[in-house]
Amino acid sequence: MEDITVVFDEAVAPEDRTAPVMIEGLPGIGHVGKLVAEHMIQELGAVKIAEIQSIYFPPQVLIGENGVVRLCNNELYRCSGEKGSFLFLIGDFQSTSNEGHYLLSQVYVDIAHELGVKRIYTIGGYGVGHFIETPRVITAVNKESLSQLVIDAGGVFGDGEPGGGIIGAAGLMLGLSAPLEIEGICLMGETSGYLVDPKSAALVLEVLTRLIGISIDPANLKERAGEMEVAVQRLLEQEKKSEEELSYIG
Repeated sequence: MEDITVVFDEAVAPEDRTAPVMIEGLPGIGHVGKLVAEHMIQELGAVKIAEIQSIYFPPQVLIGENGVVRLCNNELYRCSGEKGSFLFLIGDFQSTSNEGHYLLSQVYVDIAHELGVKRIYTIGGYGVGHFIETPRVITAVNKESLSQLVIDAGGVFGDGEPGGGIIGAAGLMLGLSAPLEIEGICLMGETSGYLVDPKSAALVLEVLTRLIGISIDPANLKERAGEMEVAVQRLLEQEKKSEEELSYIG
């Protein structure tokens, strides 16, 4: 097995693989990017055009129906229609090593360049370590000329946020795409980091769809967000009750 293997579906003609926009939604904090990208794929009817396998993914197989296993992989989807043509990068995992993050991100960017992508949107979560009533969508760009565009769409440039920079594909793809003259915008939904966060994902989806000029029904995401809020409220109530009991005992 090679370090990184990219296999395109041969049934898809080369001209049916191109698009000016790529949206990255690999797993990360709160699964924000994954939720956004998978929701868009479903709503837009995107089809899978390629699979990516790598030794930099975790050393495991995933178990599907009837106990049948498969290797971990990331996938490239494409849709094309009146709303435009878009590529989506989703999958099972990001890299387990620093080297792998760089190598895989370079492959993702090279694929984008090969398929005619002019702008990459990377989507992720910004973990703050506590539950948030009204999350923001923190943003970053690889060209200053993109800043006002993002602000107008509802994104926020935090003062030094996130403090440690943007880790993983969401950040590296922005840096690695700049030398190829591909514009890059990162959208990070604030999230506690404790749970899968569809509420944060729904807010990121709103900003993203304004930027790419399309309309996507957020109903499913918002329904999941409502269910998650109920679960979070229960957790907070249990936490408060536990603190009160400990205070009483003390």
